[in-house]
Amino acid sequence: MRSTVAATVLLASLLGAGTAGAAECPADALGVSRTLVVDVNEHPRVGSWQYGESLPLNDHEVVLTFDDGPLPPYTDRVLDLLAAECVKATFFMVGRMVQAYPAAVRRVYDEGHTIANHSQTHPFTFHKMSVDQASREIEGGFSSLRTALGDPKAVAPFFRFPGLLRQTAVEQYLVDHGDMTWSVDIAADDWTRINNRDVARRAISRLEARGKGILLLHDIQARTALALPEILQELKARGFKIVHVVPATPDRPKTVTEPELWAARHAPEPKIWPRTLVVDGESPEPVLAAPSPASFGIERFGPVTKVAMAQTFERQSDAAPVWPAAVAYAVPVDAEVLPIPAAHNFRYSRVFRLGSAEEKAKPKPEAKKSVRTARARDSAPASGGWFGAWPAPARPSRAAGHQLSVTRPPINLAAPQAR
Repeated sequence: MRSTVAATVLLASLLGAGTAGAAECPADALGVSRTLVVDVNEHPRVGSWQYGESLPLNDHEVVLTFDDGPLPPYTDRVLDLLAAECVKATFFMVGRMVQAYPAAVRRVYDEGHTIANHSQTHPFTFHKMSVDQASREIEGGFSSLRTALGDPKAVAPFFRFPGLLRQTAVEQYLVDHGDMTWSVDIAADDWTRINNRDVARRAISRLEARGKGILLLHDIQARTALALPEILQELKARGFKIVHVVPATPDRPKTVTEPELWAARHAPEPKIWPRTLVVDGESPEPVLAAPSPASFGIERFGPVTKVAMAQTFERQSDAAPVWPAAVAYAVPVDAEVLPIPAAHNFRYSRVFRLGSAEEKAKPKPEAKKSVRTARARDSAPASGGWFGAWPAPARPSRAAGHQLSVTRPPINLAAPQAR
């Protein structure tokens, strides 16, 4: 009897200490740097993995998200660790898990985290199912969450596709119903068969590389619960800040943000070659970028150089082709301008005929010897071309190509190649 009373008192004291620790935030805790209130109608899709927008985070800001739960005891362990560091996260829950563990859902909500939807049964067919089927999964998940919490307003209008298997028609359904689709920016691969140390290492290294973003974790995995202390410790040591995301409501206006912060990635500037000469700047000498071998179909694959083959080579003009096309530049008289490349700069050797194996196997008829008269020689153009004078326009076009020497002997293309 005495031992039973002592055990009861000890358990009560431990529970009391845990409650006090959760209520009081230590001075060195990671904490939440700010709460971001988003308008789901203005930004219906976020996450750089799949969309052009992500959350408007500053450098070294992180949003923690957990999928597939709840599942005690792992979700409970995750909640304990987040409470010890006073961190808030977003939990994308599965409806059937919610129905199995409603008390865990209420604990997540009571501790201030955001409750979001991850479908009713977590099917991996959202990318190919009909909109009607998808709507049943989506609305079933929201219904299970609202039933468990007893308050429709307690569930955020956030949805994440199971397996991130999106579909445009379903995304439009979510937009029409005022729901925000979440993808991710960084994943720790904690759903794969790796240990907790690898989970922490991948999460931190990828956050360092990107600088900020939405981190995807799973609170149903034991490896995630074991990796979370190291993740939180490294985030704190490396100066990362936690951002908690909640939806805007009539009583809670959206956070005012700069529009460019929502851009997940910036399109690269188009590279135009040859480049336009700049002649009225500070430097009097215009610069013309030199063409690269890739501009002429020449590519290198390790020690091998390959050349794209020209399937047709039309010769229908008396005049030599002009390259590049002539452009009128306002160039001062004293400026030095590089000349355009001439035909001989791109002369190729070993011109040969292209054709199928059947054509090559046919017997060739005896060609009539052409007699070139003095008059024909006099009428030939005097200017140079690819290989002397350009042919007469009446000469029919033929399939031709060119090749360059390679750094090693040609391989047998018919034999299987190791890759």
